[in-house]
Amino acid sequence: MTRLYNDPVNFVDEATEGFVAAHAQRVCQVPGGVVRSTRSEPGTVAVVIGGGSGHYPAFAGLVGQGLAHGAVMGNLFASPSAQQVYNVCKAANNGAGVLLSFGNYAGDVLHFGQARERLIREGIPCEIVAVVDDVSSASREELHKRRGIAGDLTVFKVAAAAAEAGYSLEEVVRVARAANLRTRSMGVAFDGCTLPGAKDALFHVPAGKMAVGLGIHGEPGISEQEVPTADALAELLVSHLLEEVPDGVGSVAGAKASVLLNGLGSIKYEELFVVYRRVDQLLQAAGIEIVEPEVGELVTSLDMAGASLTLFWLDDELERLWKAPADTPAYRKGSLDPAPRIDTSKLDIPDADAIPPASEASIAAARCLYTTLSAIRKVIDDNVEELGRMDAIAGDGDHGIGMQRGAVAAELAAEDAVSRNAGAGTLLRLAAEAWADRAGGTSGALWGVMLSALSLTLGDDDDPTPQHYARGIAKARQDVMAFGKAKAGDKTLVDALIPFSDTLERAVADNVDFATAWGKAADAAATAAEATSELKPKLGRARPLAEKSLGTPDPGAVSLSMIVAAVHTVIDKSR
Repeated sequence: MTRLYNDPVNFVDEATEGFVAAHAQRVCQVPGGVVRSTRSEPGTVAVVIGGGSGHYPAFAGLVGQGLAHGAVMGNLFASPSAQQVYNVCKAANNGAGVLLSFGNYAGDVLHFGQARERLIREGIPCEIVAVVDDVSSASREELHKRRGIAGDLTVFKVAAAAAEAGYSLEEVVRVARAANLRTRSMGVAFDGCTLPGAKDALFHVPAGKMAVGLGIHGEPGISEQEVPTADALAELLVSHLLEEVPDGVGSVAGAKASVLLNGLGSIKYEELFVVYRRVDQLLQAAGIEIVEPEVGELVTSLDMAGASLTLFWLDDELERLWKAPADTPAYRKGSLDPAPRIDTSKLDIPDADAIPPASEASIAAARCLYTTLSAIRKVIDDNVEELGRMDAIAGDGDHGIGMQRGAVAAELAAEDAVSRNAGAGTLLRLAAEAWADRAGGTSGALWGVMLSALSLTLGDDDDPTPQHYARGIAKARQDVMAFGKAKAGDKTLVDALIPFSDTLERAVADNVDFATAWGKAADAAATAAEATSELKPKLGRARPLAEKSLGTPDPGAVSLSMIVAAVHTVIDKSR
């Protein structure tokens, strides 16, 4: 369990503060994460990595010469917000573009994707490589759906070494993708981890059992079995990984590979060395030349009891980049001449709270939107436990609390924006960023996307009309489906959003009174949300437990229907 903390709410902030104080010669803190405190070569690509906190040394521990230029740090096991990603990228940018890399989790894909779009709009080239090394999380045919675990390190290291060598952004992306396709990992767990202040672990593995393929956040694995000997565990992991040799490697005998044996938090180094002894024997017997292996904690999960094995199949270029020197707080290789320190006061850190001028009509609309966000917060407060109960049936049970954190943060941001005479667009932008930042996870990302779409449609100049709101909701639907890749029938909030948007758009086009039009759309959303009880999830963490969710509606669709119904009440009272 996690024993040392003050207020659990402040755990990540205080851990980051202490980490930076301990490693000021290599990193400095910026809003949303950390960047190098040493000077990088101007005109080179910046590699920015990130994800939820709780996985140290990933991600902050891998920032420094020869490795990442910056790391974005979300809350514990929650994706960072798009604003956090944007902040770190702006501070880390060296003038030749940015590569974003992270584990392939839905919230990260959404938030990093949003930040990428914003950077490109500002003229900063930006590309994404999401790591997909975990063989247990999807079939080889659906490799793009796999999650990233300890194989993150191989992709980060190769990309950063290429950037350090002066590769163009296109070339950095090329080698990062090559490393991604040549990295395979598999993990096991003996018990779950405990969040600071929690009374119990996030999950448990039955006593005497080992979960094979379990994810680093407790995502389902592929089987359970009796806890084996160290040698038997090595044989299990090696045999599984040798069954899936990446395309292009050719014969295993004579191939080169680096090997990563990773402890997830509670497995001690001596135990890992016992396992690695047998891993080395098996790989040598297969004729594999092992190049600069790593044994230790590389990507953890607080105090989770477990381990993973990674094979990184090398070619000449990947070998050279893997062996290149690096000097970070948690990962060092070879030797480097220390780079000079930067003047942190000159970092490009955006002022996310600036309030641009707005028309009187837009300022008045912003006050109405603040009232609406207060109603949204209240309906989520009233239903937080029920939403969590529904989510726990086939997910991790955090939908209610995540939505509550997001709604509270959005209301507070809107209150502050109104006090500073923000327009409707700015108020919604700040609310979107606050919701996504505080809620974390997929639902936080999606609500950030939706509120951002409305923000862009309303702007700060016009007096919003029903047509503005109908177009904004249509854009929200389009953006959510583009970022989340969900479609009708996947058992997500999209199943309620599509009929809501379509009904509102038709009613507004027919010049129906806006309150009536919104009410019709809210009814359509409620009906569609309830109908998701007959669907099986096809995306997200609930997908592996699809059968369990039959008979229960999707919590994201239900929370959406609750929210639009609450908004209808506000609109109806205001006419």
